[in-house]
Amino acid sequence: MAARTRLIGAILLSSALTPPAIAAEPPPLLGFSATSSQAERALEAKFDANLSNDAIRARLKDMSSQVNNVGSPHDKANAEASLAWFKSWGWDARIEVFDVLYPTPISETLELTGPAPFTATLKEPPIPGDASSNATDGLPAYVAFAADGDVTAPLVYVNYGMPDDYKTLERMGVDVKGKIVIARYGGGWRGLKPKLAQEHGAVGCIIYSDPADDGYGVGDVYPKGAWRNEHGIQRGSVLDMPIEAGDPLTPNIGATKDAKRLPLDQAKGIMKVPTLPISYGDAQHFLAAIEGQAAPKRWRGQLPVVYKIGQSSAPVHLAVKSDWSQKPLYDVIAVMKGRERPDEWVVRGNHRDGWVMGAYDPLAGNVAMLEEAKSIGLLAKTGWRPKRTIVYASWDGEEPGLLGSTEWAEAHDAELKAKAVLYVNTDTNGRGVFGAEASYSARKLVDQVVADVKDPETGSSVGQRARAAIQVQALAPDATEEQKYRARDMAAGGDLAIGDLGSGSDYTPFVQHLGIASINFEYGSESEQAGVYHSLYDDFEHFERFGDPTGAYSVAMSQTAGRMVLRAADAEIVPLQFGDLAKGVASHVEELHRLADTMRQRSEALDKALDAGDFALADDPGRKWAAPEREDVVPSIAFGSLDAAVARLKASAASYDTAAGAAELKPDRRAQVDVVLLGVEQSLTDDRGLPGRPWYKHLLYAPGVLTGYGAKTIPGVREAIEGRRWSEADEYATRTAQVLNACADRLDKATALLKP
Repeated sequence: MAARTRLIGAILLSSALTPPAIAAEPPPLLGFSATSSQAERALEAKFDANLSNDAIRARLKDMSSQVNNVGSPHDKANAEASLAWFKSWGWDARIEVFDVLYPTPISETLELTGPAPFTATLKEPPIPGDASSNATDGLPAYVAFAADGDVTAPLVYVNYGMPDDYKTLERMGVDVKGKIVIARYGGGWRGLKPKLAQEHGAVGCIIYSDPADDGYGVGDVYPKGAWRNEHGIQRGSVLDMPIEAGDPLTPNIGATKDAKRLPLDQAKGIMKVPTLPISYGDAQHFLAAIEGQAAPKRWRGQLPVVYKIGQSSAPVHLAVKSDWSQKPLYDVIAVMKGRERPDEWVVRGNHRDGWVMGAYDPLAGNVAMLEEAKSIGLLAKTGWRPKRTIVYASWDGEEPGLLGSTEWAEAHDAELKAKAVLYVNTDTNGRGVFGAEASYSARKLVDQVVADVKDPETGSSVGQRARAAIQVQALAPDATEEQKYRARDMAAGGDLAIGDLGSGSDYTPFVQHLGIASINFEYGSESEQAGVYHSLYDDFEHFERFGDPTGAYSVAMSQTAGRMVLRAADAEIVPLQFGDLAKGVASHVEELHRLADTMRQRSEALDKALDAGDFALADDPGRKWAAPEREDVVPSIAFGSLDAAVARLKASAASYDTAAGAAELKPDRRAQVDVVLLGVEQSLTDDRGLPGRPWYKHLLYAPGVLTGYGAKTIPGVREAIEGRRWSEADEYATRTAQVLNACADRLDKATALLKP
């Protein structure tokens, strides 16, 4: 105590004798000079002053007041209201209509037959005190783009229905061929569950939400608490988006009225088996009917049944019939023309359609975006105009398969490739910590923006809070190596750790099909919305209680995205930096080396265990588990050209970043640099695309074929190694090296322009 008192006294005395420090000038913004950085920050203060929490909340309540799925009257009404708002704020706005394939349910049946029959309800009842849940015109339990069918077969539980689950079933001697499978949500993207089921010979698929994952295993259920109750149903799409996004009848072209369309039977991505989602209240009856041995511990949820591996005592009847007609989409596009470089575009988007009400997903993000557009419009009315053109987009049809954004991007692909500087995306939003995924070149911009936005709960910057959260995650006992690496890198002076772009939202066609640098972000971690995800109960009443009760994070989202847009639109040169690109690629190539080495070591160890009969000795003889199959030997992968390209990219990126930080350029030279930089992200694409999915052209990041939303970095090489396709791995190592060298060429050209 005494020592602590003396130390405090010494600090106070030192403070009294030392002149007060002069506040440090904030660092220059990326792409701006010191003087123009001050002007930009002053503009952003005016932008913030125009934002209204009350206006955001009123708009959210109105837009989520009725059902908002594609084709619903209120979805169109919201488009028309958004158009009117944009125009009133001074934007040049229009609605672009696309006609897309969008199946909707005609009839559905799911029943357990036999001596103890049960029929699933497939609907969610109203909740007392939640007026929105009284809606009667919403979609029932449904997943879009599953096949029509009427099947009766035994039922088999497959855990999450992921590849390793089917390997476990095979070892246990359980075959799903000719059966209906029941899988719980989680472990991987929804659409993989019927896809893998049909690949293993199943004739139907049921997906349910287990209370262990988002129900009473997590917390009190709605309406007492936020989490999924026994009636909650997670709708969604099972379109095979990791293969191709957008309207399956018009691949690579916009789905305009006169577009040439494929016959339905030639469309990619549509599942071949009927599929339905159900509540865990209904799932309990079906799981209880399954007989056989107890499931492995990691397969057990928290329903009051014994989770078993076998088949049901009586057949299950599953029938789905859909209307496979085309429906109109209404994309609202608002433009503010740039005063100096009108042919350089900054694009900002958030979707508007939901599965039912959609208050959290997506309207919490959409209304924040609208408030940004209002504030920018008010700035323009004072005489300010952006240097570059700003485009705001309220997308339709995201939920069924990124339809609205993809069709617009495909319809305008040549113009976007020539003009788009950056795409900024949001989707949902709630209370809590900032999180983002972004192109490597845009990560410094994100890092600077979040340093300038105040966190509503802590008073720190949202960037400081996000960094703290990552450091704490890395200290957890179950922290992954990736989390630990991100924390170490930040502690060593790196930018805020930002994730890689996979799929699941509207940035996908921009970055992975067209090669446009993109950012996707949201606030969350404290908003308890997972329990009503894609259900009837994702409504205004639930969001007001559990999503963002004060509305402060809606304003934070507007402040954050608004700064990204304004800085990208006003910077003297495009605000992209490439040191993060080189560092990220180098790290992922090192991962590929380790992946190949680890797989090689595992295959050798597996062979030794099989030769020694270890599996026969270790497994329970009474369960009659089969030993796993042998794996082929992992050869040496041709990484040489890839390693050399990474080394060159490091040098080129460092030279560019140094030159850009010191450059004082005349306007004509800045425009020349921009032209070169517009093509940098595109240089990382290959028109031939990824193996088996040519729509995906970016060779640095893509959604994984077997992860869905989750990103795969350097996917052509990584997935070939994981799939043990060795010649393909060599081929894509060479192709990836070629695009990295093309990127380095671009950076070298830009660096030459930056030099006096």
